[in-house]
Amino acid sequence: MNNQKYKLSSEQQESLLSILEARFENNKHRHQNIEWEKVESKLKANPEKLWSLDEMERTEGEPDVVSYDEKTNEYIFYDCAAESPKGRRSICYDHEALEKRKENKPKDSAVNMASEMGIQILNEDEYRELQKLGKFDTKTSSWILTPANIRKLGGAIFSDFRYDTVFVYHNGADSYYAARGFRGSLRV
Repeated sequence: MNNQKYKLSSEQQESLLSILEARFENNKHRHQNIEWEKVESKLKANPEKLWSLDEMERTEGEPDVVSYDEKTNEYIFYDCAAESPKGRRSICYDHEALEKRKENKPKDSAVNMASEMGIQILNEDEYRELQKLGKFDTKTSSWILTPANIRKLGGAIFSDFRYDTVFVYHNGADSYYAARGFRGSLRV
């Protein structure tokens, strides 16, 4: 993503960094022993990642740091909005599913949107890790990365949090609902 399209202006960068810092400070339980100054330094050195975080923010994902990978020296951001991001709902799972629908097509797919945003869809393990940081998707659900063997048969999986439990379900990949979107991750 070395295209100018994927860069924020100085003002946009400062505005986003201010939002991310406030969220970071207000949610310290998500990232104990991580210092904002180090995160900010990595972000400033990677403007294309700032663009992706801005896309996460624009679509109401409320990205926040959730961990640090010592092996790769990367900070990991997840969408931490209480419910599945509003700007990413009413979408099917992937492009193949979108093309399969002949009537009442959704506007896009989770896989397409994530790719365009430069982020990854949370997998089941990541989704379960997110749920350890709070209660997410208590009224909505989120597509999660679907194993190839399930997708090959036409299905896709999604998760939510009900009855103090993370549930993983299946659906046809071409289905879409007003209360289902997807959550993403970004490594910086």
